[in-house]
Amino acid sequence: MRIGIIGLPNSGKTTIFNALTRSHTRTQAFSSGQIEVHTAAVNVPDSRLERLAQIFPSRRIVHAQVVYNDIAGLASRPDRPGTLRGPLLNAIAANDALMLVARAFQDPHVPHPLGRVDPARDLATMEAELLLNDMATVENRLERLATQKMRGTPLERQRMAQEEALLKRLWAALEEERPLREVTLTEEERKMLGGFGLLSLKPLLRVINAGDEDREEEFAERMGPNTLFLRGRLEAEIAQMDPAEAPEFLAEFGIPEPGLDRAIRRCYELLGLITFFTVNEEEIRAWAVRREATAREAAGVIHSDMERGFIRAEVVHFDDLVALGSMAEARRQGRLRLEGKEYRVQDGDILTIRFNV
Repeated sequence: MRIGIIGLPNSGKTTIFNALTRSHTRTQAFSSGQIEVHTAAVNVPDSRLERLAQIFPSRRIVHAQVVYNDIAGLASRPDRPGTLRGPLLNAIAANDALMLVARAFQDPHVPHPLGRVDPARDLATMEAELLLNDMATVENRLERLATQKMRGTPLERQRMAQEEALLKRLWAALEEERPLREVTLTEEERKMLGGFGLLSLKPLLRVINAGDEDREEEFAERMGPNTLFLRGRLEAEIAQMDPAEAPEFLAEFGIPEPGLDRAIRRCYELLGLITFFTVNEEEIRAWAVRREATAREAAGVIHSDMERGFIRAEVVHFDDLVALGSMAEARRQGRLRLEGKEYRVQDGDILTIRFNV
């Protein structure tokens, strides 16, 4: 799971990156204009792993991970839209979801590129950029199809006609200023669009980067759906603390849990992910898979050979295993069962894949 963090210059997005990854990436008051991407992988918090370690001692614990990419600031202006180009566009398109950081903190030493702090305007500006990029992508592809669709074999012409119909439907949504994530698409249509790098098709989490003394209630009416309130500088400082000391500071500032945990949970929800586990002689590991994935698809998350040679999956749910205390007892009680390739994996399932290649 790769999350791209983007924002206007001086929005504090690198501070948010540091808060979410416990990194020490340097921040600066003015954008250099260069395309820089800072990357960090973060363990997905899951207390179930520690509980499994009590049942299966002496095994290494491996968390699922999310990768955050801190991408150079967007040089966007409401009066000069359509600035996503080249390396910046490629860096954004490489992510599974996007996190838009809008500045809400006041700092006279860090000027806002648009003159004054207005997080709602900044979010609208950035989302307009994503839409404009997609309009250009769809328009260019439609123009190419117009010259190509009379060529090729009948099967190729049929495929291009299907693609053209889909792109015209997307164009109509974009003209209505609707992001493509709001368009209902089949799995086959999503595969057809896989190489286009459509930015408004990606799940989106909006982040309000507020000051140390700001409170979420002050922004609640303006935040809208899929919005996360973070006091970035404060969260970044707490992220560098000794884990034993952090809860006291979180409580002092009325922060229910670290921003890292909240952001990962929201990203999981946006991407429709759940967690399953595997246990072997060496390790206990958590894996992320899309909700409603089959056992065979989950096997492919572990290794492509397992998906290709899938036979059966032994499945026991975490809750049943903890209640019964051991795999042997789960088997005796009929809670450990064999499932086929079409079984829909549930959050908390523990899978042992049987395969042959």
